[in-house]
Amino acid sequence: MTTNSLADLSDGHLIASVAVKTRRAVELLREIARDFSPAAFANSLGAEDMVLTDLIVRKKLDIEIFSLDTGRLPLETYDLMAQTERHYGIHLNVYYPRHDLVQAYVRDQGINGFYDSVEKRKSCCQVRKIEPLQRALAGRKAWITGLRAEQSVTRTGLPEREFDAANGLEKFNPLAAWSEREIWSYIRTHDVPYNRLHDKHTPSIGCAPCTRPIATGEDVRAGRWWWESPDTKECGLHVAKRA
Repeated sequence: MTTNSLADLSDGHLIASVAVKTRRAVELLREIARDFSPAAFANSLGAEDMVLTDLIVRKKLDIEIFSLDTGRLPLETYDLMAQTERHYGIHLNVYYPRHDLVQAYVRDQGINGFYDSVEKRKSCCQVRKIEPLQRALAGRKAWITGLRAEQSVTRTGLPEREFDAANGLEKFNPLAAWSEREIWSYIRTHDVPYNRLHDKHTPSIGCAPCTRPIATGEDVRAGRWWWESPDTKECGLHVAKRA
């Protein structure tokens, strides 16, 4: 299924659903900006996060937008970073991994050691994602993500709001109840920039070595860490126990 087929702008029920959910997302974002300042939005530059970027910028909300550059992102993701800044007239606050931690990981595990085991892959995520995220969230009262409940089995039951015990602050998922079709309807309606890898059957995009296109009928996150069990396929940024 292509991104164009997902965004059927002639579907009245879809358009109405997006309008209702957009109003709710804006309402929640305004509450966060008012009641949880300073708050930050972690923009991974996926389709969902581009929807939130568009809402935050268009509504002029006092929420910082930051991204994590792991050092191994696809070229298309870097292109989208530049396009986003031009399109919205903003500067993304980009956090990078500590060079000493990256050097130590590569020395001990190898440049592609993350393929060898779940433990080694999670160690790479710790160095390239989790530690930079902790710096990005330091001093914040809340952070915002583009997670959706239907993305994978690890996100079933995802709430709009939860407490992030690991980082000691509130975490908000304004798009938790959105479907993939609703995301793409919003993107097409508002001409939101998006990662061109989405047009190549890659709905979930992370680091280049850990991302591949999916086949028809596969789960949307099947292309992430495809050598692992679906039950382990989180990098550690969003691991939580849910009923």
